[in-house]
Amino acid sequence: MTDAAYAPGRDVPRPSAARRAIGAVFHAAGPVLAVLVILVAVWYLAAARMNWQWEVDQAARNNTGAGTVEMLTNTMFQERPVLPAPHQVAVELWETTVEKKITSKRSLVHHAQITLSATMLGFGFGAGLGIVLAVMIVHSRAMDMSLMPWIIASQTIPILAIAPMIIVVLNAVGLSGLIPKALISTYLSFFPVAVGMVKGLRSPDAMQLDQMRTWGATPAQVFWKLRWPSSVPYLFASLKIGVAAALVGTIVGELPTGAVAGLGARLLAGSYYGQTVQIWSALIMAALLAGALVGVVGLVNRIVLSRMGMNR
Repeated sequence: MTDAAYAPGRDVPRPSAARRAIGAVFHAAGPVLAVLVILVAVWYLAAARMNWQWEVDQAARNNTGAGTVEMLTNTMFQERPVLPAPHQVAVELWETTVEKKITSKRSLVHHAQITLSATMLGFGFGAGLGIVLAVMIVHSRAMDMSLMPWIIASQTIPILAIAPMIIVVLNAVGLSGLIPKALISTYLSFFPVAVGMVKGLRSPDAMQLDQMRTWGATPAQVFWKLRWPSSVPYLFASLKIGVAAALVGTIVGELPTGAVAGLGARLLAGSYYGQTVQIWSALIMAALLAGALVGVVGLVNRIVLSRMGMNR
C-alpha cells in the first residue's frame, strides 16, 4: 500500500451505525453472556453427575446393558431428577408462564404476583422504618448508643426461627394472610436501609457542617439542605439490598403458613411431591423477580440523581 493511502484529509471508512450499536451491545453484554454460558455448562455437568446413580440403579434393577451415551442422555430427561437440567427448567418456566392463564393455580405469574404484593408492602414498611431509625440515630447520641446495638443484634436471629413465631402471634390476634408475610419481609429489609442511611446522613464532613452553622442554618435546614441530599446515593444502594431481602422474607414467610399460593408455596408443594423441576422453576422465577425489582430501584436511582444534578 502506498503512502498516498495515509495522506491527510483522506476519508477513512467508518463502521455503520448498526455495526457500532451491535459492537456496543456485545461489549456491554459479552462478559455477562460468557459467565452465563459457563454457569449453564457447569449446571449440565452437575446434573449428569448427580442423576447418574439413578440410571445405574435402574439399569441394574432391569438387568439391561445400557451404554454410557444412552445413560448420559437419560440423566437429562428424568421425570424427578436430583438436579434437573437447564432445558427442563426452561420448559417448565415456559409452560407455567406463557402457556398457563394467569388465574391458573399452576401459573408462576399468578404465584409471583401474590409474592410480589407482600414483598412491596413489607419493603415499604422496612424502608420507612429504616429511614426513621437512621434519622433518630444521627440526631440523638442516646438513640445511637441504645438503638444501633439492638438493630445489629436483631439480624443475628435466624429468620426461619422467628417467622413461625410471628405468624402464630399475629394469627392469635386475628391477623393472617398478607400482613404476617409483609412483617417478616419488613424484618429483613429495614436493616440495610437503616445502616445505609446512617452512613449517608453522616457523610457530610466537618467543614460542610461548620459552613452551615456559619450561615446560621437551623437543624432542619442542615438536614434538608445538606444531610438528606448527601444520603441519597447511600439510600438507593441500601434500597437495592433491602428489596431483595424483602423478597426473601416474603418467600420464607410463605413456608410455615401453609400458603397455597405464592412462590414459597410453590417451593413447598414441590418439596412435598419430589418435583425438583417445579422447585427450580420457582427459584428461577424468584431470582428473575428479584432482578427486576433491583433494576427498578436502580432506574429510579438514576432518574433522581439526574434531577439532583448528581449524574454518575
